[in-house]
Order: sequence, then C-alpha cells, then structure tokens
Amino acid sequence: MRDHTKLRAFELADALVLSVYRVTRGFPKEELFGLTAQLRRAVLSTASNIVEGCARHSKSDYVRFLDMAFGSAREVEYQISVAHRLNYVSKREYDPLHAQCVETSKVLGALIRSLRE
Repeated sequence: MRDHTKLRAFELADALVLSVYRVTRGFPKEELFGLTAQLRRAVLSTASNIVEGCARHSKSDYVRFLDMAFGSAREVEYQISVAHRLNYVSKREYDPLHAQCVETSKVLGALIRSLRE
C-alpha cells in the first residue's frame, strides 16, 4: 500500500480542495446546487481518487484511480474558468486558483506517465 501523504500530487490536490471551498463560499446562493456543488464534488474527487488509488494493491488499479483524479482536476480547471467568466470569481482570485489547477494536473499527469513507463 502506498502513502498518499508522500505524493506531491496529493499535496497539490489537497491544497486545491481548500482553495475551491474558500472561493465557492462567495458564489451566489442560486448556484448552491449548481456550479458550487459541481466544483466541490470535482475537487474532492481529485484528492479522493489519489487516496483511493494509493490504497489499491495492483499498479493497474492505482493508475486507473490516478486517471480518474486527473480527469476531475481538468474538470475543476474548466469549472473555475466558467465561474470566472460568470464573474463569480474575480481576476485576483482566478489567477492563483487557475495556476493551482494547472500545477495539480501537470504533476498528476507526470506521475501517471512515469507509472506507465
């Protein structure tokens, strides 16, 4: 069994969870069951799939869960972009949040590639 807390990808995904939760607090109430819920679900899925993958015994299961985490990270990146374009997220909030999304995806993608080689 792998220790998810030792992975840079998990550290980034976990930090992204906290950032997304902070920024979505300011979303309009009518988005509570829309974009707010979708963003929170996707960002939690990113970190949670890394944790679950680490708990799997086979390498193929591990990589499969990392793939799902990667997909969720990209989903978060898109949804943050939508929130910014709807003016739910200011440019000042968007830029560092987007950078966090990109970094999380890059590190996760590199981990997946290294495991497939």
